[in-house]
Amino acid sequence: MKFKTGIAFLSAVVLAVFMVPQQAVSADNDDRWEQKNLRSEYHSMTITRVYDGLENPWGVAFMPDGSYLVTERAGKLKHISDGSSREISGIPSDLMARGQGGLLDVSLHPDYEENGWIYLSYSKSNGNGQTALAVIRARIDGSSLTDVEEIFIQDRFSQPGRHYGSRFAWMLDGTLIFSIGDRGNEPPRAQAKDDHAGTVIRINYDGSVPEDNPFYGHDDALPEIYAYGSRNIQGMIVDPVTGEIWATEHGPRGGDELNMIEAGKNYGWPTVTLGRDYRTEGTFPGSEARSKEGMVDPVHEFLPTLAPSGLALITTDTFPRWNGNLIAGGLRPERALRLLIEDHTVIHEEELFLQVVGRIRDVREGPNGNIYLLNDEPNGGLFRVSRN
Repeated sequence: MKFKTGIAFLSAVVLAVFMVPQQAVSADNDDRWEQKNLRSEYHSMTITRVYDGLENPWGVAFMPDGSYLVTERAGKLKHISDGSSREISGIPSDLMARGQGGLLDVSLHPDYEENGWIYLSYSKSNGNGQTALAVIRARIDGSSLTDVEEIFIQDRFSQPGRHYGSRFAWMLDGTLIFSIGDRGNEPPRAQAKDDHAGTVIRINYDGSVPEDNPFYGHDDALPEIYAYGSRNIQGMIVDPVTGEIWATEHGPRGGDELNMIEAGKNYGWPTVTLGRDYRTEGTFPGSEARSKEGMVDPVHEFLPTLAPSGLALITTDTFPRWNGNLIAGGLRPERALRLLIEDHTVIHEEELFLQVVGRIRDVREGPNGNIYLLNDEPNGGLFRVSRN
């Protein structure tokens, strides 16, 4: 696949910072907050806060009427419309919001206007202090969920708090893929094909398993697994033209990655990693090398660290010079990166939104071609990026 921008003469990765750093926005109930005339290499932009007062928002989905569904990690689903919000009740009572866990991603079925299905992921408690990632589908009736069905649950409960992954994306054939992190305490789980931890999962819209999954019918593997060997994918998109899957993944200390996910492939964690152990700053326990035959190397390593979360592919001409580029959100550095890719190689980066909205949890291209950001703050918000 070739991502086109009209500047094919670029042949090396260049970090170009054209954004003037701003103070992270605080939720002060001023719904007119804007940062105007923010400059990038090709476009001047305005960032407008659509809604504030969200508690650690995690994922956003766009409703056909122009409103938004936003998840809050603490366990609430908000429907935002015309500057106000209402809470949608009916979230499963076994949700455990602890550490990185809670109510996570949200997505609409591609045929939502015909069937009304929405999909939610969350950390499910077993009542004994352990959690597993679960996925439900439901419909919205007024201000509550109805027809709630659990369509997936991780095969093993473990200590809560870290590495749930959980980003949704829809493949061109209508199947749903989503990530599950290695759950933190036992990284080698990501190398076990009989364990959901550290994988990309592919299921049908009703939770059944596609028979063309790479490990379907294998006695030594779980049939839902599409790819494995990942630490914690929190950004994932499917190219609507080519069907290619792009994902951004947290490394340990360093080693944040951009990967192209392919069926049946092993992405190496923790046997190979570009990062270092938090505790010793040496190589990660159990890692053998930075690369190994039979394991997929990342397309790109984010240097310095990005702490990636949220990934968008620009597909419209609202930002014409960015068409075909990826926008990868970052948490700790409070920024995003625009990635120009040719022949599956990142040949250029541009830093965007540096310290403008805070920790970027989610990045989406909206139906109108604008870009939407969620910031992961206790009093966070939803922001719209439009071209001047």
